[in-house]
Amino acid sequence: MRSRSTSDPESTREFAIDIARTLSDSKCSDVILLDVRGRSQVCDYVVIGSGTSQRQMRSAAQEIEDIGKARGQHPYRTNADDSSTWIVVDFVEIVAHLFEPDQRLYYDLELLHADGKRVDWRRPEGERPPARAPRTAGGKAES
Repeated sequence: MRSRSTSDPESTREFAIDIARTLSDSKCSDVILLDVRGRSQVCDYVVIGSGTSQRQMRSAAQEIEDIGKARGQHPYRTNADDSSTWIVVDFVEIVAHLFEPDQRLYYDLELLHADGKRVDWRRPEGERPPARAPRTAGGKAES
């Protein structure tokens, strides 16, 4: 499939997988990763997950922003609706959507990207998630 990006395709794929894994590690449910290269004019990968609360969704969004920054991939934009039922973190090649479950059903991005190929992002059996840096009172990870 043809990418719209000039970035290294394998690096972009690995980053998308890291985002999906991080959302799962952050207790988001029904996380899917779609390869939409050559099918989308907007991005190469779409990550979709459901959150359990506004606080949890904001925390998960911050986690993936932190991962991007650590990779030198600062988010182009992060948006949330007023009630935080939908948060979008846009890294240009990868767009991550965090939804409250009812909003996810309503917008049904899975149907919008139905021609995208599902990517298996789960860790191999026995592989453990990386240890997380403790967070400070302001919500930032300690260095």
